[in-house]
Amino acid sequence: MTQKEYSISPTGEKFPLPTKQEYTKEFNQLKEIVAIQRKLGREIVVVVGIGFVGAVMAAVVADSKNKKGEPSKFVIGMQRPSVRSYWKIPLLNRGMSPVKSEDPEVDILIERCVKEKKNLVATYTYEVMKLADVVVVDVQCDYLKESLGDCRNGSADMVALEASLGIIAENIKPETLVLIETTVAPGTTEQVAYPIMKKIFESRGINSAPLLAHSYERVMPGKDYVASIRDFWRVCSGVNQKAKRKITRFLKDVLNTDKFPLTVLDKPIESETAKIIENSYRATILAFMDEWSLFAERNGVDLKKVIEAIKVRPTHSNMIFPGPGIGGYCLPKDGGLGVWAYQHIHGWEDDIFKITPLAIDINDTRGLHVAQLVRDALRNMGQPIAAADVLLLGAAYREDVGDTRYSGSEMVVRKLTEMGAEMLVHDPYLEHWWEFEVQDTYPHPEYSWARFFHRQEKLKELRVSKDLWKAMKGVKAIILAVRHAEYLDLDPQKVVKAVGKPCAIIDCFAILDDAKIESYFMLGCEVKGMGRGHIQRIKEKVRKNKLRSKNNVLK
Repeated sequence: MTQKEYSISPTGEKFPLPTKQEYTKEFNQLKEIVAIQRKLGREIVVVVGIGFVGAVMAAVVADSKNKKGEPSKFVIGMQRPSVRSYWKIPLLNRGMSPVKSEDPEVDILIERCVKEKKNLVATYTYEVMKLADVVVVDVQCDYLKESLGDCRNGSADMVALEASLGIIAENIKPETLVLIETTVAPGTTEQVAYPIMKKIFESRGINSAPLLAHSYERVMPGKDYVASIRDFWRVCSGVNQKAKRKITRFLKDVLNTDKFPLTVLDKPIESETAKIIENSYRATILAFMDEWSLFAERNGVDLKKVIEAIKVRPTHSNMIFPGPGIGGYCLPKDGGLGVWAYQHIHGWEDDIFKITPLAIDINDTRGLHVAQLVRDALRNMGQPIAAADVLLLGAAYREDVGDTRYSGSEMVVRKLTEMGAEMLVHDPYLEHWWEFEVQDTYPHPEYSWARFFHRQEKLKELRVSKDLWKAMKGVKAIILAVRHAEYLDLDPQKVVKAVGKPCAIIDCFAILDDAKIESYFMLGCEVKGMGRGHIQRIKEKVRKNKLRSKNNVLK
C-alpha cells in the first residue's frame, strides 16, 4: 500500500497530495468554470508558479478592470503538486496569500479576487494550459554557486523552467501568449525557450510560431509589494511582431501603464539584459562601498556622515550604506546569470566580465567581516568568542520585511557558529528561518551556504525569538544587523539592563548615532561598527572623561 504524502504549510497545516484519480475531476471542474467565464467575456490567464512573484501577479491580473469597471480576466494560479509547494494551492483557494508580506494589500487583494470577484483560483493540473489565452511563467531560474566568493564557479539552474516551457508547449493553443516574467540568463527566451516550444509545436502539427514574450518584474518586498508590480514601470518584448503586440496589450490591460508607461524593446534579449544590468548596477555600487567601509573603520572615518554629506549632491542622492550584505533574491545572483549566458548560451570563450562577478563575490562575503568585529569587541572585553552567547537582531535581507533569501545575516550566523559562538536570533517579521531549520534541502538540496563552514549541524535547531528583551538576557554580544524599525531607537540603558551586564554591541547598518555609542561606552560596553571608524574617538573621549571624573573625586 502506497503511503500518503503530505505538503505542510509554514504554519504546520498538512495537505494530502492529490492522487492520479483526482486530476481528471480537477480538470473537468476547471473546464466548467472557464466556460462560464468565457460567456462573461473574460480572458483566461494561467500563472505558472504561485510563489513570491506569481501569487501577487495572479491577484493583480485578476483585480484588473476593463473600461466598464468590470473584471476582464479570469486567473488560474498553477503550482506543481510537490511536497514542498502543494500547500500553496488550497491556501490560495481559501482566499489566503501563500506568501507572507508586510504589505496589507496583498491579503486584501487575494481575498477580494477569490471570495468576492470569484475570478482567481489555484490548481495543480498542467492540463489547465489547454484553457489559457495567456500563460504567465513565474518559475524560478536560480544561479547555483559552487564556491563562496567565486561566482564564476556556478551555473544557471534552468531545469524547472525548461521543463515548464515544454509542458506549456504540449498543452497550449497555437494563439496563446506565453509571457516569461522570470529573471533569466540573457538569450533564454529566443535561444532556449523558443526552440523548445517550436519543436513541440511541430510535433503537434502546429506550423505557426509560438507567441513568446519576456517582461521582467521589479518586485520589492515590503509595504509596497503590490504597487511594485501594478504601479511601476515595465519593460517588455516579443519574439515576433504578433507576440510583441499581444504582450503590449496584455500589460496595458493589467498594469497602471497610464501613469507608469510601458517600454517596448526590439528583442527579448534586450528585456532580459535590462533586468540583469539593472540589478548588477545596484550590486556594484554596494560592492564599491565595501572597500571604503573598511577604509573608514581603519582610519577614524564615519562612513555614515560621509555618505550623508555626499548625498546632498543630486547626482549622488541614491548612495546608500552597504550593511553586512545585499541579500534578496535578485541582486546576489542576477549578474551571474549574465556572465554564464555569455559563454554557455552565446558561445563566447573570452573573459569580458571583470566588475560584475567581483561585485557579487564582495557582497556575498561581506558578512564575514561582522564576525571579526564581534571577535575583536569581545577580545577588548577580555572574553573569548568560543561558547559566547551572541544575539543577532535582524535575519531579513533588508529593513521591515520578512524575506531572508541570501540575507547577509545568514553569513554572519554561519561564520560566528564556526568560530564557536552560540547564536540566538530575533526578527519581528519572521516565524522561521528556513535557511537553517531545513538547511539540507533549502534553498536547494546540497546548495546551502552551510557546506562552506564547519560546525553547522546544530543550526538546524536555531529558532527565531519573538521576545526581544527576553532574548537579550545574559548575552555577551548583540549584533544590530538590520534596520528594522523596532531596532532604531533602542535605549542603551534598557538594553544593558535586559542583558544584565555590559556587553559588546556591533552595529552593521549605521543604526547608532554618536550619542547612543557614547552611552554604551559609559555603561561599560564595547562598541564596534561597520564603516564607523570614529567610534574609537568616542571611546577615547569617554575614557578620558571617566579618568577626569575619577581624578576629581580623588582630589
